[in-house]
Amino acid sequence: MSGFDKGRRLVLGRGVAIAAATAAPALMLSTPARSAGQTFNYKLGIALAPTHPTTANLTAAAAEIGRASSGRLNIQVFPNSQLGSDTDMISQVRSGAIDFVSTAGLIWGTLVPAASISGVGFAFPSYDHVWKAMDGDLGAHIRAAFAKVNLIPQSKIWDHGFRQVTSSSRQIQSPQDLSGFKIRVPLSPALTSLFKAFGAAPAGINMAETYTALQTRVVDGQENPLTILETQRLYEVQKYCSLTSHVWDGFWLVGNLRTWNALPEDLRQIASTTFDAYAVKQRQAVDALNTRLRDELKGRGMVFNQPELDGFRAYLSKAGFYSDWKKKFPAETWALLEKYAGQLA
Repeated sequence: MSGFDKGRRLVLGRGVAIAAATAAPALMLSTPARSAGQTFNYKLGIALAPTHPTTANLTAAAAEIGRASSGRLNIQVFPNSQLGSDTDMISQVRSGAIDFVSTAGLIWGTLVPAASISGVGFAFPSYDHVWKAMDGDLGAHIRAAFAKVNLIPQSKIWDHGFRQVTSSSRQIQSPQDLSGFKIRVPLSPALTSLFKAFGAAPAGINMAETYTALQTRVVDGQENPLTILETQRLYEVQKYCSLTSHVWDGFWLVGNLRTWNALPEDLRQIASTTFDAYAVKQRQAVDALNTRLRDELKGRGMVFNQPELDGFRAYLSKAGFYSDWKKKFPAETWALLEKYAGQLA
């Protein structure tokens, strides 16, 4: 990246609060009608590698949108944090510097607290519980929260998977094994709080810096879905994988409301229908990938273990973790979580 581009990103970051404050009232106004033949060229940023199922399906969806719109809507996908870190891209989509960004609900939670509700530790026991919640009332509640900050999410959340703990030095068999453990987490209050509750030492590090942090032992381990271990090659710097499934998370595809409203209705319909169809394809791809990744990662030298998970949920309950987090969410948000996850606090 050139010095000019770096400087531009810094300026954008400093100006986001002002730009968002001054632009917010205008975002709610109707957008002038555009010519039916006008061409729109939009940017979509994501931190994941091009080979990750989310990035691959977003790229395929963008290509189909271009074809279906006869070239009137062209969306270019920028993978591998080419447009900046997750936090950079969130700032840029709010200011309108980019048009779409796809990142995890746990990361969105710093701006849209309801989006991090899926990050409450050991809440969802299975994918059946996840999809009923996220395609149901809980997902609708989260999408409405994005609108309050002048952003527009697509209706289907993309699967990022259940998160597992990896380490260069130890297996995690019980909650006590996390005590003093230096672990990388994304810049997420929910995950930071979860690992602190177990007595670990979580460090918030962007994905682009995670491999180096593990390689140089800045942290001893990290936690992510198996797909990330593969696409980010983390198996090269991690030995053990404990199948804790401690949190499920998904990627919200979110657009700048002003640039979204600039599209004619037919283009918005094409984009929404296509993105949602590919979100379903992506979920299926992740499911298929997870069934084979464990054996492939074993073949690359990773050692797997399956902890008894009931003890982790009981530990958190006794430590007051759930009662503390219940206080941080509006009553409606927490009630919708428990509607699908069962009683937590």
